Amino acid sequence: MIHIRSESEIKKIRAACRLTAEAMEIARDEIKPGVQTCQISDKAREYIERHGAKPAFLGYNGFPGAICISVNEEVVHGIPGDRVLVEGDLVKLDMGTYKDGFFGDMARSYPVGKISDEAEALANTTREAFYEGINQAVSGNHVGDIGYAIQRYAEDRGYSVVRALVGHGIGRNLHEDPQVPNFGVQDSGPKLKKGMILAVEPMINLGDWEVKMLSDGWTMVTIDKKVSAHYENTCVVRDGCVEILTLMNGEEQWQKTKQ
Repeated sequence: MIHIRSESEIKKIRAACRLTAEAMEIARDEIKPGVQTCQISDKAREYIERHGAKPAFLGYNGFPGAICISVNEEVVHGIPGDRVLVEGDLVKLDMGTYKDGFFGDMARSYPVGKISDEAEALANTTREAFYEGINQAVSGNHVGDIGYAIQRYAEDRGYSVVRALVGHGIGRNLHEDPQVPNFGVQDSGPKLKKGMILAVEPMINLGDWEVKMLSDGWTMVTIDKKVSAHYENTCVVRDGCVEILTLMNGEEQWQKTKQ
């Protein structure tokens, strides 16, 4: 079932998303060579809990971490632990909060010190592909329009789009209908309506699109071991524009009139 949220519900989702963005800023500032991934997770968890909310991922289907931290060829769902970040790593932070009955969810890709030009270009393209996708996330379009725009933008630049993992609806549950693939066909899938809440999250690889799960039962990695990037925001479908709820300080709101 696809939910259409009222403005009062969106207000609560917006509050959960604001807290998620603040926690992301706390975690981002911890990223540096020599830091263990568990230290980053602990800082985010402490901030979320101190503000009366819960880390959305902690215990979700048994996930053992407060946030997901994935490094280099790890695409998503990396478990925070004793891994030490080193100069040149590309680290993906994916986190959510549960507050007053609603969820917020977001992800970013960050450099550890100086990274390679190809990793930096991949991260930039992944972010830009997100914006290409949400330009289509307006009422009257279809879910497939989002994925088509993301896929076209990434593949035109020589990258590949992960197929095994997708974005999703979000609200009272962390994952709700509809699924939001980062690939697809125009004018396909459910029709977008004002008040739908979507977590749009391109996962783009430097090499091949295929991924596999590690023995920990969570971490997804590229099969060819090439680096992957991730970028996600929780968004509200509006008439003629989209509202991003998980923007951080310094990130501009995106509102583009439907063409």
